[in-house]
Amino acid sequence: MSTQHIGAAGELLVQYRLLKLGIDSARMTTDAGIDLVVYAPGDRSATTIQVKANLAPKPAGGRGPMSRGWYFPHDCPAQVIALVALDVDTVWLLSLDEAKQHAQQHSAKGIRQIYWRIDAPVAGSTLKHEKQMSQYLLEVQASALFR
Repeated sequence: MSTQHIGAAGELLVQYRLLKLGIDSARMTTDAGIDLVVYAPGDRSATTIQVKANLAPKPAGGRGPMSRGWYFPHDCPAQVIALVALDVDTVWLLSLDEAKQHAQQHSAKGIRQIYWRIDAPVAGSTLKHEKQMSQYLLEVQASALFR
């Protein structure tokens, strides 16, 4: 599967999940760092989303514990980052500020990486675990982000 297919599948999964909650969104046809625009009828506002998707977890550092990770630009033009795990059809939504706060790496080129382990948490470990990110699941965040 190409990176274009992975990205498109991620965008469609976010749209599908939002639609199931009665929230409309539209895909952008240009690649300007904004993948979706969500319309919130309650306050008549539009919110922009950049979708980052991956197929499956990978070993951290090539041989470490199984982890999920996504890269995003520090100067992202979108208001919200959607992190998508296609292997489990799961979406997490973070405001751009929240994504920056949780990002463990920041390169000199302006790229940030957010990642967490999926294996059982290790006592005393400072690495984030997937269970610690449950408050960012789309189903939890959507009503607060898109009123």
